[in-house]
Amino acid sequence: MNVLTVDVEDYFQVSAFERCVDRERWDCYPLRVEQNTGRILDLMEARGVKGTFFVLGWVARRCPELVREIHRRGHEVACHGYGHQRVTQLSRHAFREDVRVSKALLEELTGEAVLGYRAPSYSIAPTTLWAFDELVDAGYRYDSSVFPIRHDLYGIPDWPRFPFLLRRGGKGWEPGSDPGGYYDGDSLVEFPITTLRLFGGRLPIAGGGYFRLFPYRFTRWGLGRINGEEGRPFIFYLHPWELDPGQPRMEGAGAKSRFRHYLNLHKTEGRFARLLEDFSFTPLRDALERWRGETGGETWQGVRSR
Repeated sequence: MNVLTVDVEDYFQVSAFERCVDRERWDCYPLRVEQNTGRILDLMEARGVKGTFFVLGWVARRCPELVREIHRRGHEVACHGYGHQRVTQLSRHAFREDVRVSKALLEELTGEAVLGYRAPSYSIAPTTLWAFDELVDAGYRYDSSVFPIRHDLYGIPDWPRFPFLLRRGGKGWEPGSDPGGYYDGDSLVEFPITTLRLFGGRLPIAGGGYFRLFPYRFTRWGLGRINGEEGRPFIFYLHPWELDPGQPRMEGAGAKSRFRHYLNLHKTEGRFARLLEDFSFTPLRDALERWRGETGGETWQGVRSR
């Protein structure tokens, strides 16, 4: 079973537009996140697919019924931070408040513990590994913030491509090297975004702008290769605004930002519907449960690094 994740944020909150959108004026923009997330929910429900929705605290506070609806339909609600600020832009104290306030808000709305976190723009970097300390101390059990590629905004390119136990040792946080491990308060399960090994490198293929950039036939081939030749599940991600070609255009954004954000928006919904037909999916919490051991739920097994 592969893992399907949705980062619930609106079109004006993305990192690509942070230089031309005043955060203090977010309330002035027309919200489209409810209707766009609803389209994703309907597509998934029609095919009996469940997934994990990483919700911004800001969205949860403005749209509490959306969070309740995601939960009511049987999906996992996880945390995407509060205001979509990259970890690299926050002090440790500000990050601590961000992840705790957001977690508490989501738990109040769903009545369930929030187990997982994903940083905006995958922004846990080698310089901000202290974020894992804060996540463990706040009560999170897993993270999905690491994109093991080189990118101008994110990435830890030398970390494993598939889920692993992240350990806190004498030299700081580092991927566990053995095939299993024990959750002892100094560890966290990491679900990195899946990449395709191709021509000796790592190709980002499992969602977002890459899903819109590559032809669907290529994406399906690459994801199928991960399932077939490597025998591993993949972790896919999507944003609600990617199904919305009619969204307002942001003025003042650079050419690269506009290209990344608006490319092939009109094709995303159709591609996503095909993806749901071509592959099987599960939420991250269920993947986590399958890796639990038998000692009171405190042992993680089956977590391999590669």
